[in-house]
Amino acid sequence: MRGLYPLKFKPIPREMIWGGNSLRKIFNKPFPAESRIGESWEISAVSDKVSVVSNGFLEGNNLQELIEVYMGDLVGDKIYESFGNEFPLLVKLIDAQDDLSIQVHPGDELAALRHNGRGKTEMWYVLEVEPGAKLISGFNREVNRELFMERLKNGKLLDIMNVEMVKPGDVFFMPAGRVHAICKGIVLAEIQQTSDITYRLYDWDRVDASGKPRQLHLDLAMDAIDFNAHGDYRTIVEKKQGNPALLADCQYFTTHLIEFKGKMVRDYSLLDSFVIYICTEGEFIINDGRVSARVMKGETILLPAISGEVVLNTATGAELLEVFIRT
Repeated sequence: MRGLYPLKFKPIPREMIWGGNSLRKIFNKPFPAESRIGESWEISAVSDKVSVVSNGFLEGNNLQELIEVYMGDLVGDKIYESFGNEFPLLVKLIDAQDDLSIQVHPGDELAALRHNGRGKTEMWYVLEVEPGAKLISGFNREVNRELFMERLKNGKLLDIMNVEMVKPGDVFFMPAGRVHAICKGIVLAEIQQTSDITYRLYDWDRVDASGKPRQLHLDLAMDAIDFNAHGDYRTIVEKKQGNPALLADCQYFTTHLIEFKGKMVRDYSLLDSFVIYICTEGEFIINDGRVSARVMKGETILLPAISGEVVLNTATGAELLEVFIRT
């Protein structure tokens, strides 16, 4: 059996009522200019949207097929024991040319009970913004069901929501249960559990192409919402050139921001996890000792768990997100 190597995948476009064409313009994604692509699924194991390899001798195989063959060598032994043939993370690039719905995701227990699925904890790394861009993360005061429904009914839901002005480089961690919305004028990278379960709370009285409002899920959402206020919702990041900066660290994923120029060596020999690189600025070449691959801005690449020391090189400078699971 031929050895594993750093894997690229074909992006999966998702057309959305709030999407645009920034992913094509900024990251050269192969999407039609006239389409409204809200999301590019870079690595996915969601049942009907499984990523397909685009490079090397495994080109054309999908992610689930690879896990079935390579098991722990691809994802890590402990991760394979926990998830089997299901890849545990979903990586997206998101282009919000209009406001997304105000929504919430269930946690693991509720998702398993209702949907036989997994919960959805996620994080956002802001890449591009238009002037005045903002997003919604949690509540600005302690709230209960009665107050929430009263404000929703009276059209004053935003009065109790925490609204954040955003800039490139901002980081927001979104645990399951936190009410949130990405608003217009934002392009970001999202890292999340493998789940596509969303409870929509408010959709700005918007209608679809047929003139119908999109479905809301208020009854389901009430048991999923964390009504508490949590203070500062924005993650403070300490950046040092050439050193990984921690953006998120939870049971579902760990994410670092790496900014470097020239050569950088990363050793994953003791990690027992796959590693994902998302190139957010510039470009770099990765060499795992056997294979070299160029990674451009907007591209995502998956390093198998059996990767040991890898060497990254960039002449012009690069910024990337490094994602893995601590075991």
